This record gives sequence, structure tokens and C-alpha cells, in this order.
Amino acid sequence: MQQTDIIIIGGGIVGLATAYQFSLDYPRLKITLLEKEPSLAIHQTGHNSGVLHTGIYYKPGSLKALNCREGKSSMEEFCRKEGIDFEICGKVIVAVSENELSALETIYQRGRTNGVRCEMIGAEKLHELEPHVAGIKAVHVPEAGIVNYGKVCEKFAEQIRQQEGNEIICSAKVTAIRQKTQRMLVETENGEYEGQYIVNCAGLYADKITSMTQNPDSKIIPFRGEYYEVRPEKHHLCRNLIYPVPDPDFPFLGVHFTRMIDGSLECGPNAVLAFAREGYTRSTVNFMELAEVLSYSGFMKLALKYWRAGAGEMWRSFSKAAFVRALQRLIPEITAEDLEEAPAGIRAQAVLPNGKLVDDFLIQQNKNIINVGNAPSPAATSSLNIGKHIVGTVAKRF
Repeated sequence: MQQTDIIIIGGGIVGLATAYQFSLDYPRLKITLLEKEPSLAIHQTGHNSGVLHTGIYYKPGSLKALNCREGKSSMEEFCRKEGIDFEICGKVIVAVSENELSALETIYQRGRTNGVRCEMIGAEKLHELEPHVAGIKAVHVPEAGIVNYGKVCEKFAEQIRQQEGNEIICSAKVTAIRQKTQRMLVETENGEYEGQYIVNCAGLYADKITSMTQNPDSKIIPFRGEYYEVRPEKHHLCRNLIYPVPDPDFPFLGVHFTRMIDGSLECGPNAVLAFAREGYTRSTVNFMELAEVLSYSGFMKLALKYWRAGAGEMWRSFSKAAFVRALQRLIPEITAEDLEEAPAGIRAQAVLPNGKLVDDFLIQQNKNIINVGNAPSPAATSSLNIGKHIVGTVAKRF
């Protein structure tokens, strides 16, 4: 059995950023990070689109809004210090019809309230920024950016390992957690670890880790986001980041165009139920996990509420032509021949028993454990500040 001080479960960007913050603020503590996979950051973080979000969409005062604004600044500072390439390229949120103008105004006002530098622009200015986009009005967000979060995670891991006593253990799937008087015992497939405090950053399996010590308030439902990559000869169609006005009756942002830090251009995602928590393809099915989702009352209520939008998302998953039509609302010149399939991602979305999606970050403390129960986008942008929040929560114990 290995002795340590802080045990962090999950080697994605939130777990790594939290471990990094502990190592900065409490260098005398031993930190052990446990990751079930053979390498770090290969799930949600490894499939991230790489956007440095600004916080324009989020409810003022929410953890998402606060952590995104401060986290973005911290992430940019970290990248500058560590020599990680990033770019503040800007984005436009585009209304293509009159009936989207009210929702666009709401987003603009929310951005102003959250302290986001943004501007409402007309068609002329929009077409100066993005000549090939179709739109009658837009919100321009010049401070949005792009980065490679995989590179960020590599630097986090490097910094964590440099501190004596810290360990990052891969291929260490957690199988049980037990309380031992004042300390916690974590059993894994790669040995046992005892520490003073546990931080659960398990992402797609956060509710499973939570259930080892308490009944979780929500269940993680995996939604697959499918992408296409635009062929290089059509990269001129999109200069930076182009987003639609999100449907206020649907809890996802809609398909959009994202220029990546490596120069490639992706479009997507749709949002469909994945048939496994790590179901990155349509053919990947975990029957036990799927049955658990389909029998969950919260999912059934969610599906009944959003069945029409969900059916459209599912149709776009199986029909490239339907996917292209959605993209053509923003860039009419894009065609099916311009697109190649790209790797999909999975969003770990917490859903309550009443069918409501947990709309904010969910970070809960229970004795010697902090459970990060919901950390979808903009968690990567916010990761350093989420780490600060967690360290601050348990600081009095050390």
C-alpha cells in the first residue's frame, strides 16, 4: 500500500490542473494522480476542439461564468509561461434569420454582464470578418481563442512530476474507496493508495466514483459529438470561429466551424446519445451501460422533452447530407465533397432524476472527498480555476 496526501482520480485536464494547483500551493504535500487508461487525457480532453472560451453563453454568477472568465486568463498566462502556442483569433455568433435576433441579443447582453469584450455587428462588418458566412447580424467576440489542450496537459504532468513525492499512475482503474478513520483507502487494479483527501475528476465515470462513497444526485449520460474536417483547399471559407445562435430550447450550441491551432478546420458537432460511455463510434455499444441509461428516469424525461431536436441530431448522425445542410446555414458554399470524417468526442453530461440537465459545474464536498460531478465545456478553458476552487475548498485541512 502506498501512502500519500492527496489522491486525484482522473487524468484529464481537470484532474491534472487540480494536481498542478495543489503542487503550487502546497509543495510539501504528496500528490498521487490515478488514471485508468495507459496514458493521460485521452477521453474528453483528448477529443476537445481546443477553443479558449470567453464565458459569453453562461448564466451570470454561475460557476461556469466565473471560472471561465478567470480560467481563460490563467490558461493564457500558463501557456505564455510554458511556451505553449495559442492564438486569440476571435469568433462570431451569427443570426441567419429575423427570428434568431432576440436570442442573439440575449447572448450579447449576457456577455456584457459577464465582462466579455463583445460587439453587436451588422452584415457589412460580419462579412468583413468572415466573407463567406451567411448572416444578417452577429455578435463578434474578439477575445475568443484556440489552443491544444493536449499540450497543456503534457506540461501539467511535467510540472507535477518534478515535485518530489508526486506520482502519476496510469492503468490504475479505481475499484473501491474505503474510509479508514481519518484517512481514505483507494483500491485500484494497480495497487492500493492511502491518503488524507480524494478529489474525484473521473469525467465520464464521475458518478460511478461518487457512488463508491455516497448516492450521486445525478447520472452521467454520454452524448457523442461527431465532426467533419474541411479539406485544406476550402479552408478559406472560414477564417476563425463561426457559431450559430443556439436553439434556446435545446441544451447544445449547434454545429459550428472551428479553426484549430494546427491550422486544420473542423465543423460540428451534432449531439447524439452514445451507446457506451466511451462510445466514440456509432458501432460501439456497451449493453450494460446503455441499459443503465435507458432505464434511468431522468433520461426518459429528458428524451420526452427534447425528442424532436434529438431526432434531428440523430438524423444528422446518419445522413451526411443533413449535416451539410446544417452547415450551409452558416456557409452556403460548403459541400459534402469538402468534408472528411473526423474523430468524434464524448460529452459527459450530468442529468438529474427529474430530467433536467445539470447546467453548471457541479463540485460537491463530502467529508474527505470532493466530487466533480459535472464538468462539460468550458471545463478545459476553466480547468486552472476549477483547480484553484478545489484547493481553496480543502485548504483549511492543510
